[in-house]
Amino acid sequence: MSRPMLLRGGRVVDPSQGLDGPADVLIEEEVIAAVGPALQGPDGAEIVDVSGLVLSPGLIDLHVHLREPGGEHKETIHTGSHAALAGGFTTVWAMPNTDPPIDDPAAVGYVRLAARAARGTRVMPIGAASIGQKGERMTEVGELVKAGAVAVSDDGAPVWDTGLMRRLLEYTQTFGIPVLQHAEDRSLAGGVMNEGAVATALGLRGLPNAAEACVVARDVQLAELTGGHLHVCHVSARQSVEQLRLAKEKGLPVTAEVTPHHLTLTDEMCRGYNTEAKVNPPLRTAEDVEAVTQALLDGVIDVIATDHAPHTYEEKEQEFDYAPFGINGLETAFGLCMRALVQTGRLSLSELVDRMSCAPARIMGLEGGTLRRGAPADIVVFDPEERWTVDPADFRSRSRNTPIAGWELIGRVHRTLVGGEIRFARN
Repeated sequence: MSRPMLLRGGRVVDPSQGLDGPADVLIEEEVIAAVGPALQGPDGAEIVDVSGLVLSPGLIDLHVHLREPGGEHKETIHTGSHAALAGGFTTVWAMPNTDPPIDDPAAVGYVRLAARAARGTRVMPIGAASIGQKGERMTEVGELVKAGAVAVSDDGAPVWDTGLMRRLLEYTQTFGIPVLQHAEDRSLAGGVMNEGAVATALGLRGLPNAAEACVVARDVQLAELTGGHLHVCHVSARQSVEQLRLAKEKGLPVTAEVTPHHLTLTDEMCRGYNTEAKVNPPLRTAEDVEAVTQALLDGVIDVIATDHAPHTYEEKEQEFDYAPFGINGLETAFGLCMRALVQTGRLSLSELVDRMSCAPARIMGLEGGTLRRGAPADIVVFDPEERWTVDPADFRSRSRNTPIAGWELIGRVHRTLVGGEIRFARN
């Protein structure tokens, strides 16, 4: 058992308790023992000076791809979980589109064991919604949950069969877990970037907004029919926002996420056939960026999630048509959101912490996302004013694929604690 730790001299920002001001944090036996000014730790406590820094609940990412098993050349559970720590994340939900997919209890158990051995962030496995992620037969959801799965999804592909999606939304209620949906109409798919003027200029096949919005509209109807918890992944289109707004107005059990790249980048990034900006759903127009941003501000979109999707240099350095979709996001998410949302005055620092920590815990019923007494001592310590330049060579991730190399971001993580243990400390 580790000795008590006192984080002294910082500014505590915890939206779950309405806290924003100078305070110390005392950790005992892996949980928060006290938060308040001028705390005195017990004899033998480790004192950590965090003067000039902010302490908040550790960030929670509901959408990452750790690639293991089968894609270890891109990322492993070890490298991905330590990249998450460097980004301030204390909990991540790992998508099941591995090789083979996480579609049986043994695979769920493997992820849990590998994460424990990695001693990085907390990794919570998402089980596949369909066997082999083929969209045909539902997995043994109850067995996946028993093994430790926290949700089901076929992310990387949609649950395209309407009957299957209905059954999933009905059956998952038994276990109190959500269905995470990659909203994409397969009959409208096949493009490699946003359908619009830039795609036309580049001579590339486009993905229209309707490919996403049609599935969101269908699934909102199914959530209303069944009462099941639908969580819409990586919302990118303004038409999808319209459907989600209707769902919120009706009080339906529908939640949604948006990525930092869909909040900040447009399809203009694809000019020059820049495969680092190739992502699915695609980067869209400035109007779409404004729509998803406003939806986040309004609470129509609940949380920010990275959709961390690592790929190797060789994979991304192919022709645009053949390069894989995906952006490496864990280590840049917080700084990018600080730059785009807090520095521009769209969100306060407390509101950003809420969208990246408290709200994910709240909508998914997790223990984290708070510094209340007795909560797990999952904490991120950061400098909200520090400016830094994105250098992929410094990533803890095994892959380096990012379209924002060389960008100056603001807000940098200095320490990340999981269960009261400092698992990341910036030199």
